[in-house]
Formats: sequence, structure tokens, C-alpha cells
Amino acid sequence: MKLLLISNSTNAGEAYLEYPKQNIKEFLGEKIKKVLFVPYAAVTFSFDEYAQKVQTRFAEIGIEVASIHTFKNPIEAVQNAEAIVVGGGNTFHLTKMLQENNLITAIREKVLGGTPFVGWSAGSNVACPTICTTNDMPIVQPQSFSVLNLVKFQINPHYLDANPDGHAGETREQRIEEFLEANKNTFVVGLREGTMLQIENQQIKLIGKRSARIFKFGTQAKELNSQNDFGFLM
Repeated sequence: MKLLLISNSTNAGEAYLEYPKQNIKEFLGEKIKKVLFVPYAAVTFSFDEYAQKVQTRFAEIGIEVASIHTFKNPIEAVQNAEAIVVGGGNTFHLTKMLQENNLITAIREKVLGGTPFVGWSAGSNVACPTICTTNDMPIVQPQSFSVLNLVKFQINPHYLDANPDGHAGETREQRIEEFLEANKNTFVVGLREGTMLQIENQQIKLIGKRSARIFKFGTQAKELNSQNDFGFLM
């Protein structure tokens, strides 16, 4: 399996996909020149617009983008893909469309067979067993919360350490602790912006200047950086 699971598409003050684009290029390697893009997380703009936005950035690293929504047979498109890229947006909308198009099994089998997978934000969420650690509002109802199950752990992308001043609601950490009360055997990775997890040949590493926060029921949350071993997650 080859996975690149990115917390966010855009760092503050930067252009879209600016910070991860070289990581994506290196991850995909020299041989892959075309990727299958899944735009289903888009809600307030069209899939055509989303695909074009990603194509503009990917053209800078010499990669062509073909969006799955343009294919008459999306399952066949997955089966023929050189690599699969899933964009961010609303995780519930993305999940619902993946399920309605019968793509969960198709993508899972393709990626387990060695096809590289890149996701950011919602696209990283769906690589997990479920979408239960997304930050998104459930604007639509998918068939279930179960998704690709490519990794054993959950990701909370855009992880934040504190609430804004004047806000008395739960912190992100408290929300994750709620999840752990109901899912005691699952690790959750709080993936901060500007970071990503790369998984290849059963090896997992954190890329980026910020640490990740690791949660597990009954244990103290801990900080791990790019020099630490993440193998226990596998």
C-alpha cells in the first residue's frame, strides 16, 4: 500500500496546494503522469470547478488530472487508474457519493493492490475505518460511517489545540475523548495543518514541521514528531 494522507490543502497565506505539491510529486514518482481525481467532497462549487482547480496545481508538477465524475463507469475508471487522489471538502457528502457509486470496495481493492492513494482533509478521513473523527457538519446522510479502512487508526485533520478566545464549547481534544469513550481500541491521530502521513511498505512517517497528537483511550495523549516511530499505528 502507498498512501499520502494530508491534513489540509492550503496553509494560511499560501496558494491552494502550494505546500504539499512537491510531496505529492515525490510520492507519485516519475512514472505516474495521470491521476484519477475524486471531487465528491465539493458542495458549494461544481465538480468541474474542483477538478480544474486541482488540475491547475498538478500541471505544475507534470501530472494530468482526470475527474471521476466525467466517466460513465466510475468503477472501471478506478480499476484503470494509475493513482487515486481524493480532495477535501465535506466528508459526509464525499462518503455518500462514494457509497452511492459503489466505489468503497473498488477503491479499497485497487489501493490494497498497490495503486498510490493521495487524500487531503476529507480525502484523508475516508482512508480510515470510519468518518467519525471528521470535523464536518453532516449535511447529508450516508448509508453508514464506514469508509475505505485502508489504515487501522482514525485521523482528525486540521487538528487544533485550543478553542478561540471567548468560546466556551468543547475543545477538539474533548471531542476526540468522546469518540474514544465509544471506541476504546482505536488510535486517533490529531494531524495538524501543514503535516501529512506517508505510508509505504508497512512503514509510516510524519512529514512536516509540526508534531502530531496521538490519542488512545485510557492513556495520556502524546506528541510525536517526524523523528519518532509511528509503527505502532499499523
